[in-house]
Amino acid sequence: MTQAATRIEIRPQSGHTGAEIRGIDLGSELTADEVSAIRDALLQWKVVFFRDQFLDHAQHLRFAQYFGAPTPAHPLFDAIPDPDYPTIYPIFRDRFKARVAQSSGYDRPGWHADVTAAVNPPAASILRAEVLPAYGGDTQWANTVAAYAGLSEPVRKLADGLRAVHRFSPGAGAKPTADYLRRVEQRPLLSEHPVVRVHPETGEKALYVNPGFTSHIADVSPHESRRLLELFYEELARPEYTVRFRWEPGSIAFWDNRSTVHLAPRDLTTDDDRRLYRITLVGDVPVGPDNRESIALEGDPFEAI
Repeated sequence: MTQAATRIEIRPQSGHTGAEIRGIDLGSELTADEVSAIRDALLQWKVVFFRDQFLDHAQHLRFAQYFGAPTPAHPLFDAIPDPDYPTIYPIFRDRFKARVAQSSGYDRPGWHADVTAAVNPPAASILRAEVLPAYGGDTQWANTVAAYAGLSEPVRKLADGLRAVHRFSPGAGAKPTADYLRRVEQRPLLSEHPVVRVHPETGEKALYVNPGFTSHIADVSPHESRRLLELFYEELARPEYTVRFRWEPGSIAFWDNRSTVHLAPRDLTTDDDRRLYRITLVGDVPVGPDNRESIALEGDPFEAI
């Protein structure tokens, strides 16, 4: 490896999930060895973190392109108001006001992987922080490979043969806005995925359902679907599979969307601003242990720009 690559330090943040990477400047052009070191850490730890990386939009985009082709910012919602960066999605404090006209308080996004309603969900996401509140706003990730391994063998065998439907929805107890309904009607996304996904790079099996997008288990009764999903969701959220990240200005989180779920913060109790920017990378069509691919029930693949 080059001298620059050997200066990279990988610091695991928990037993199963997350590592902080030090000794690299993401604002500069990266060497092949540096890219390889980051990719290896990502595949092992599922999410990697960087500190003190004060990137602009162009540098953020260049970093993302080392690892894949960026998608449009979001299949339904708008990019930053700059035509030069249609791949960058703003994650600001009040972004859900455009989606929810009336809220029960329980409809904020739960554990989820990004855009799993698409037949080819993004392979990875790269989120950078610019403005943050004085406290609150941490994000959590869970390792879905570890969650699958944590199931008993009979339940793993059952899960291996199951399929689940994923769709966009405003959340339980929420009344969607007319704008949200219009956007969903214009670009419906509804897909059937394997409940267990085989990772295309590592060959690992990952539990591939999430409360944010999964509607139901296919070909079982509604009662059985609810019970099975409750079991899988409880396993996903076990604390030993998770890592919690405290954001600071200049922080970046880069996660493998094929082997993690994440939980957006619910503790933003001040009026302080919170501004982050996300890029997602185009993904492939998931494949289950039985070699069956996901199928699109409605909508087109979420392709790169």
